Amino acid sequence: MKDLSAFCRLLGDDVRLRLIRLLGREQLNVKELTAILGIAQSGVSRHLGLLRKSGLVEERREGGFAYYSLRPDGAGLARPMWEALDASLPAADEDPELRADDARLLEVLRLRKEDFQAHGSNAGQLVPGRSWAAWSRALGHLLPSLIVADAGCGEGYLAMEAARWAEQVIAIDSSRDVLKRARQLARKRGVSNIVWREGRIEALPLEDASVDVVLLSQALHHVPKPEAALCEAVRALKPGGTVLVLELRAHGQDWVRERLGDRWLGFRDDSLEDWLFRAGLEDVRVEVGARLKGDPFTVLVASGRKAGGVLRGRTGAASSARGSVR
Repeated sequence: MKDLSAFCRLLGDDVRLRLIRLLGREQLNVKELTAILGIAQSGVSRHLGLLRKSGLVEERREGGFAYYSLRPDGAGLARPMWEALDASLPAADEDPELRADDARLLEVLRLRKEDFQAHGSNAGQLVPGRSWAAWSRALGHLLPSLIVADAGCGEGYLAMEAARWAEQVIAIDSSRDVLKRARQLARKRGVSNIVWREGRIEALPLEDASVDVVLLSQALHHVPKPEAALCEAVRALKPGGTVLVLELRAHGQDWVRERLGDRWLGFRDDSLEDWLFRAGLEDVRVEVGARLKGDPFTVLVASGRKAGGVLRGRTGAASSARGSVR
């Protein structure tokens, strides 16, 4: 009776039930579970430890990570209790919190796929050296030397990638604390051709016609008036310059408002295209950048060019500056 009482207490926790439900769908590591559940890594580890001890969950080591999955054939009390859980959990699938878990799970799986952990004709085939990051950096070798503004740069990861091929990157964010962390990371990586500025994307701290490219990566859905932010980006562009936008397509995942601070639940393709045209851009394109079957989040890539001007070629000075980036 004591064992049964302890087992029932184990299942009387909503976080552990969410864990059980997720691990019944996919093998996941602690980092992935932390991202999905939105609780501290230490909390995830503690819950997993209790579930392992009960016989409901097992651990498998692979590539330096510990992956966890359900053990429905568990011994003792775990076996009949699992049968009851297996029959009951599907009835909760429409719960908003669980639907949000499912959306985040799909995003985790998309990131796994883009890391090429299981690409090729054989799902277990290793492909040494295959990397999205390396491909994007290789494409940077084809670009002319440019002045790039990363509007809404966050912690600066995209800005630091752009710094590999740009003459200079001006990274802008409204959060002083975020910019401080970004500067520290850039210093640690030896990136010297980024200028960090505090400011809002609706009022960029840039002179008129001063940059060749304005990047807006997952930034527009955080501002009250995305169309005004696009007009501001065009103001800062030199003639012939480009606005490049990465954004989410319209979705229904309302949990992102509270958890991530999103003001907009993505954008319709035609709305984004219309805003770019109305901001004064030509050669506007909107297309899918990333999508996983069943995932509510689709990434759109959109761009437009400001009339006039010619993009500059590479310069020796720019090559030298890029050479300092590790």
